Amino acid sequence: MSSTINIKRARLIYAVIFILLFAVEIFIGMYVHDSFIRPYVGDMLVVILLWALVRIIIPRKAVWLSGAIFIFSVIVELTQMIPLVDLLGIDNRLIRVLMGTSFAVGDIFAYAAGCIVTACVDLILFHKRKIRGTTNDN
Repeated sequence: MSSTINIKRARLIYAVIFILLFAVEIFIGMYVHDSFIRPYVGDMLVVILLWALVRIIIPRKAVWLSGAIFIFSVIVELTQMIPLVDLLGIDNRLIRVLMGTSFAVGDIFAYAAGCIVTACVDLILFHKRKIRGTTNDN
C-alpha cells in the first residue's frame, strides 16, 4: 500500500513540474527574444519538461530515460535542418515554437546540459530511496 501511495505522490510531483515548466516554456517561446534565455535555457528546460512528462507515466527507476530523451531531442533538432514546419504547412505560432524552426549546434549542447540535470536528479532520488530501502525498482 505504501508503494502505491509513493508512486501516486511521485506522479503528482512530476505532473506539477511538467505543468510549471510547460508554462515557462510557452512564456519563453512567445515573449523572450534574447540571445541566451530563449535559445539555450529554453532548450535545456524543454528536455527537463519531456523528462517530467515521461516520469508521470514511469515514476520508477529508468536509467535509460535521460539518454533516450537526449537522442529524441537531437533527432528533433536534426529535423530542423530541413524546414519541417514549413514543409508541413504549419502556421500555428505555438506549434512552430514547440517544434522549432531552425537548426543550431548549440541547441544540442543545451539538450545535453538538461539531460545531465535529469540524470543527476534520477541518480540522487533513486540513490536516496535505495539507502532508505523504499524502492521497489529492479
